[in-house]
Parts: sequence; structure tokens; C-alpha cells
Amino acid sequence: MKDPKWDKETNDGISRPESAEGPLIGLLTGGDDRSYAHGLAVSLAAAGVEIEFIASDALDGPVVRSNERIRFLNLRGDQSEDAALVSKVIRLGRYYLRLLIYAARTRARILHVLWNNKFELFDRTVLMLYYRLCGRKVVLTAHNVNAAKRDGHDNWLNRLTLAIQYRLSSHIFVHTQKMRSELHADFALPKEKISVIPFGLNDTSPRTELTGKQGRVRLGIETDELVLLFFGQIAPYKGLRYLVEAFPAIYRHLPRVRLVIAGKVKRGNEDYWRSIENILSKMDCRHRVICRIEHIPDQDVEVYFKAADALIVPYVQIFQSGVPFLAYSFGLPVLATDVGSLSEEILADETGFVCEPCDTDALVSMITRYADSDLYKELPERRPGIAEAARERHSWTRVAEITRAVYEAVADGSQNGRPATERSRMESS
Repeated sequence: MKDPKWDKETNDGISRPESAEGPLIGLLTGGDDRSYAHGLAVSLAAAGVEIEFIASDALDGPVVRSNERIRFLNLRGDQSEDAALVSKVIRLGRYYLRLLIYAARTRARILHVLWNNKFELFDRTVLMLYYRLCGRKVVLTAHNVNAAKRDGHDNWLNRLTLAIQYRLSSHIFVHTQKMRSELHADFALPKEKISVIPFGLNDTSPRTELTGKQGRVRLGIETDELVLLFFGQIAPYKGLRYLVEAFPAIYRHLPRVRLVIAGKVKRGNEDYWRSIENILSKMDCRHRVICRIEHIPDQDVEVYFKAADALIVPYVQIFQSGVPFLAYSFGLPVLATDVGSLSEEILADETGFVCEPCDTDALVSMITRYADSDLYKELPERRPGIAEAARERHSWTRVAEITRAVYEAVADGSQNGRPATERSRMESS
């Protein structure tokens, strides 16, 4: 009996059989990370790959609904955090059931896991084994090699389940060579099973004719101020506390400095944010800090990045982050700590500066150095070049090219899923 092809989504979120032909890839998004999921799906579709886009309400939109090579399957539905506990349990159980049915019946030969779902230990082990028993090959994008290690609560069970997921995967994508080396060293995976792909630029945030000056007016900032932007979720590993503690010294050196903190507190880190608020409340220069502690809608993102003079990334530990690439897409320099692979993407005096992590003096020195640099003094003229270089280096077209080649190699049973052209390139380097 031939496997059915899935028809367009029906009201219950499960698609129905239509014919004997089907798409190539089931893209398991985890129902989140709109910018990355949309960017990858659309670029793969442009490269000729057919996609079953396993998504949620949060990922809905015309960019995926109107693409003839993308079949939007809303198996996850609503994920609003303010729902009652019983409702959350029911909708999550329904989602996992739909996912199990989908994996058993889809004709996609390869499932690409972008993110795990709510129960990571289950996803890494039972769900991965189920996919394999259903005859699917699994490609995994490891945005973080070991997020628990980054967040300071690693343990043997976390490492064991990560190892199981990595070994059950046919191929793994990471975003930097350093991540590839760490994945190989920490989990004893063959390097041939790991491919490095660029972190595609976030292009879901609208770009309008809004000017930097207009953005500053909307935020209540004067035109002659040096505006430093901290953007994204707030959690200890991002080092915001070090930046806040360094800010009084920065202010003494640069009286016209302005710090903008924009983003929501990552769940479970409310006490951390309260400790930062306590520090801010005792600062004489508190009036120089603007806090927008909330989710920043896509349509408002450009206001912050156009109004700013630099993005501050004071992370304590990280593998890779999408925020610097978002900044580059707006032509905004990045001032970062030297953790993970951040320094690989920063060219001193051209796209930003780097300093030691967990060091307030180093942050002060880096920021004052930036304020005295030609990069800052010539920023209006430099921004277009920064944005253009980022588009070339982190093109979704390049991401899709590498990803499609891996899909084809995995489907053909090539060595660890690595395309022959990439194997040759790696062996000659």
C-alpha cells in the first residue's frame, strides 16, 4: 500500500491523504522563532525544496501561506501564555498526538528539527526514536550545543538526552566552526556528521523609510546622544547586570550617553530582572536609561535599531546569537564580549569592538573606545556597508544551498549526510 500524500490542512490541524506524491521535507519548527523558521522555509522553497511546515498560530502569515512549495500545517495552534493550566495541558497533549500521527503518515523522507518542543527530554529520546521507527531520517539544527551548560544548570541527564538526540540524528547543523568543534569534542560525534551554516539574517522585521532621527523622536532621545542598545530576552547568561553596573562609569566618561534596554524577561528569570531594577533605582544616572521590558513586535524593531548607535552584547556565555546579525542587517555596529563565536563576526574598527566578558572595566573601555573611533564618527556613511556585507555573508540563499545539499546526501545515504562537494572542501582545508 502506498503512503498517502497529505492534503492541505483541515480544521483539526491534521492534513488528509490526496495522492501518491509528497513533499521532501517535514520542517518541525517547535512553533516558535518566526524569523528563522520563515527565512529557512522560504529560501528552501526558492531552492526547489517542498516543505511541510509544522507550525503554530505564532508562525502563521502570508509569506508561508502563499508559497506553493510550502504546505502550512498548524499542528501546534495557540501558545498564549495567559491560558489556564488545564487548557495548556489539553492543547499540548493534542499537539503531541497530531505530531505522532503526522510522523507516521507523512511521505516526507526527512524530518528537520529546528527546535524541540515543550518536553525536551521526551523530544530528545522517545520522540526521536519514534521518528526513526517510522522510517524517517532526522536532520537537526543545534542552535546551542548545550543550552543548560550555558545557563549554569547542566547535569548528567541533560547531557545523556542530548547525546541520544545527537546520535539519533542523521546530520546536524551548527552556525560556527567553534560550535562544530565543541559538538565533536563534547559528544564524540564525527565531524563529517556536522555542517556549518551561516545564521540567516532576520528579515521578518519591516524596513520602512523611518530615519534614525525619527526613531529617536519616538523613543524620546535627543539627536546628539550616544545611544547604546541592549535588545532581546533578559536572562543571566546575557550579562545585562554587568552592563548596568558599568553604566555609571560610562556616563562619567560620556555624559551624553543613553542606554536603551528593550526586550522581555525570559521566563524563570524574574528575580534576576528585579535585582537589575534594584541597581538601576540606586543610580544617579537612572534618567539616562530607557527600559522597555516587554515583547517588541516586529513592526517596532526598526525603531530601536535605527535610533541606536551601537548594539551592546555583554554576554557571559553563549554559542551564537541572532541579535548581532539583526543589528548588522540595519547597519548597526556591535560591541560584544568575547564569548562563544561572537568575535568571529566582528571586525575591529569596521563592524564593532570586542572585550573580555564579566568585566565592567572592560565594558567601559570598549564603549569609550567606540565613542572615540572613526566608526562612530562616520556611522551614517558606514551603516550601508555594514548592512551589505552582512547580507552577503549571511544570505538565506547560501543557507538553503548548503541545507538542500545535506538533505540530498542524507536521502541518498551518503557518508554521514555530508555532500561530496563539502567533504572535499573540508578535506582540502
